[in-house]
Amino acid sequence: MTVNLEKRSYQFALDTLGLLRPVRFDNVSSILVRQLIRSSTSVGANIAEARAGSSKKDFINFYHHALKSANETKYWLSLLKDSGCSNQRNTEPLQDEISQISKMLGKSIVTMKARAKP
Repeated sequence: MTVNLEKRSYQFALDTLGLLRPVRFDNVSSILVRQLIRSSTSVGANIAEARAGSSKKDFINFYHHALKSANETKYWLSLLKDSGCSNQRNTEPLQDEISQISKMLGKSIVTMKARAKP
C-alpha cells in the first residue's frame, strides 16, 4: 500500500500545482497559494521519508506528519475555493483525492500501531 500511497500523494502534489498555475496573484491569493503548495507537497514528502525511517516508530511518526499535512491541505483547498481565488469545479477532485489519501493514512497508522504492540 505504501507505494500506491506514495504515487497518489506525488500525483496529488502535481495536480495541486497545476490547479494553482492560473490563479491570479494578489495579497490574499499569494498567501493561500504558498500555504497550499507547502502542505500539499509535504504529504508525499513525509510518506517518502517514512520509507527511510530508522524504526517502526519513525515510520509511524512520518505517517502522522503526512496525515496532519493532508488535513491542513483540505483546509487550504477549501479556503482557496471559498475565497473566490479558484472555482469549485477545479478544487473538488483535489478535495476528494486528499480525503481518500487521508483515510488511507489514518488506516495505515491504526494498522501499524496495532502491529507494533507487544
